Amino acid sequence: MPYKLFSKKFLTIATQRCMSQYTKTELSNGIKTITMCDTKTRNSLSINMMGDLIKNIKDTNNTDLRVIIITSEGPVFSAGHNLKEIAQDPLKQRTCFNLASELMFSIIDSPVPVIAKVDGVAAAAGCQLVAQCDIAVCTDRSKFSTPGANFGIFCSTPGIALARCVNKMATLHMLLAGLPVSAEEAKNIGLVTQVCKPEMLDEYLQVICTAITTKSRDVIELGKRFYYKQIQYDIRKAYELGADKMVDNLQIPDCQEGIKSFIEKRKPQWSKK
Repeated sequence: MPYKLFSKKFLTIATQRCMSQYTKTELSNGIKTITMCDTKTRNSLSINMMGDLIKNIKDTNNTDLRVIIITSEGPVFSAGHNLKEIAQDPLKQRTCFNLASELMFSIIDSPVPVIAKVDGVAAAAGCQLVAQCDIAVCTDRSKFSTPGANFGIFCSTPGIALARCVNKMATLHMLLAGLPVSAEEAKNIGLVTQVCKPEMLDEYLQVICTAITTKSRDVIELGKRFYYKQIQYDIRKAYELGADKMVDNLQIPDCQEGIKSFIEKRKPQWSKK
């Protein structure tokens, strides 16, 4: 957890904790960790679980917040949607998939980076959740799959997130065959950023989080929002928009402070919203 990850010199704010039946949250030193803890259902993305995740991801009003980590308890990161919950009820089915879309967009729209921390199995919508995060790190014992076709429900929505971070053949192999891929395979196809030994996972996360938390939140937010905007356009339009965004970026006070600190050879003093 973030409290253990960072040395004392980084612990500048009090740790805040919140717990429900489905998730535990902890905010410390600018890092919010959301832990799925419904191990009885293998951390299934039930309607209640997704509601908790959405609420916690969207709660970004704390100006100290810089990073969100999504992780889990138990050997399964998430087994995907709770099929028992939605098997027979069309209303629950629609509610479930609408919430799933809202969850994915909450990650995209979050002003701070969202990182998946995986130590175990991520299947179906659980794999979708990993693929939709901005960064994903996992242990070498983790596995990823979209096995819905095995049970008669094709992983159509998980395929949306997969297709946007993994190449076509790897995506279709996962969707059509339904076979799991190893952690190393997941890294090779672009599904995860880094694979670590279990005992090294927190250390690697520390490196990423420290790198992000030392940057301006305003600048990171601008950059993340533009990334998701520009990938919708052809390359000519993207460069046109990118030039405008660079000019906008230069008007931000934190950018001016960053340039000034670089010239003066000192650490920048970022503002807070």
